[in-house]
Amino acid sequence: MSTSSDALLAAWEKSLAENRDKAAILDRQGHIVRTFAAVEQRAKFLAQKLESLASGEVAAVQIGNHPDWPSLFIACLRRKIVVLPLERSISTHERTMAMEICRASALFTVVRASGDNEEITLRDSDVAVRNVNDGRDDISPRARTADVSWDGPQPALLKLTSGTTAAPRAIRFRSAQLLADCENICTTMEIDRGDLNYGVIPISHSYGFSNLLTPLIARAVPMALSTDRMPRAIADGVAATGATVLPGMPVFYQSLCELNDVLPLSDLRLCISAGAPLSPELANKFRARFQCEIHSFYGSSECGGICYARRPEAVPGFVGEAMQGVEIELLDSETRPSRIRVRSDAVGDGYLPEPDDSKLGRGSFLPDDLLEKIGRGYRIVGRVSDLINVAGKKVNPAEVEAEILKFPGVRAVIAFGRESKRRHQEVAACVVANSEVSETELLGYLRLRLSSWQVPRRVFFVEAIPVNERGKTSRRELARRFI
Repeated sequence: MSTSSDALLAAWEKSLAENRDKAAILDRQGHIVRTFAAVEQRAKFLAQKLESLASGEVAAVQIGNHPDWPSLFIACLRRKIVVLPLERSISTHERTMAMEICRASALFTVVRASGDNEEITLRDSDVAVRNVNDGRDDISPRARTADVSWDGPQPALLKLTSGTTAAPRAIRFRSAQLLADCENICTTMEIDRGDLNYGVIPISHSYGFSNLLTPLIARAVPMALSTDRMPRAIADGVAATGATVLPGMPVFYQSLCELNDVLPLSDLRLCISAGAPLSPELANKFRARFQCEIHSFYGSSECGGICYARRPEAVPGFVGEAMQGVEIELLDSETRPSRIRVRSDAVGDGYLPEPDDSKLGRGSFLPDDLLEKIGRGYRIVGRVSDLINVAGKKVNPAEVEAEILKFPGVRAVIAFGRESKRRHQEVAACVVANSEVSETELLGYLRLRLSSWQVPRRVFFVEAIPVNERGKTSRRELARRFI
């Protein structure tokens, strides 16, 4: 029987009791790095090292896909310290800004010790702790501060996200909400302790946290961790570990399809794609190559999982039905497409530093995405913020992209709005195409099929559609890059 009042800690106690000597974390060669008992032992050690922090303080965690992630999070839950995950790739300036906004008083980072061994280091203004496996204690003590009070329920986790101004802000989550998202994901996707997650997406991102970390803690689903995102390394790691579930992004699956001499991925039964639209062409190509279906997954940092394609369809932007435990309300039911309101027990409590009750809170969230109800689910057709204002006329970039993709030789495209002195904005597009495709021919083709204000003023041919570490493409960044 659980002795913890924290929802995730109670779930962890059950996972530990039933799986103590089983493998919890593997490396990408398939070697056991942590059993569940070892995760617990390490959590107790790290909890001791957190005594310099007071309940309610925020600790930023920037350690990549380190095997200490589960132990560190469990230790923070026990000490009632709020965790702020940060990606390894962000700049020092971005990290400082995020820590200031979230009032973080400590930072976990990774230092390289002898050879390839990495150690976690906890830093704040007064303390530096080297948390090493041999238990060596290098604490410089500081005066303990009083417990930090929060306006409303104290969160267990702060997820960073970007607002419309690109300034970072955080979303507050309690353990119960994180557990609800985990239950929704594992139940809907039919993931259980007999599976092995291949963890190459960042745990610091909402997608990785919900699909890798919390399933291990709450459902005893083991994971193989890797920081090598090269296509060959991913394919070899999935084969070597015998992973059965691969949470990924379209760019991963495209790269895997382009590899030669890939080992059979015979144990892989479930491929999940999130972060960007999955094209039917890529899904078909991957299925033919690896005999495994890719299932589109749609979610948001604010509320976790929203939709999942249990049965994929050859429809651009298709993301499937609402996940178990999630209710979707079409706000503009008389128009297509429509904004939606999401309700579930996994929705966060609100934003930091400034709340926005009309968008997030009290169990509901209003995404900026535009969805269309079709058949057995929904398809994403764009975002409110993506609409391009051409001399007062609104252009949906998804409509432009759909026509460009019909042109022979075009493989991928993203349309975006650029600043225009005369028309406020103008349409532009980045296109991946065969060498024989010309801008003149493509634009001539589009003028016959689109209204004049929808036709791009410029087409930029690129080797691949630019994406960030999360596998997403920012139209805002493209507008800045292709001025």
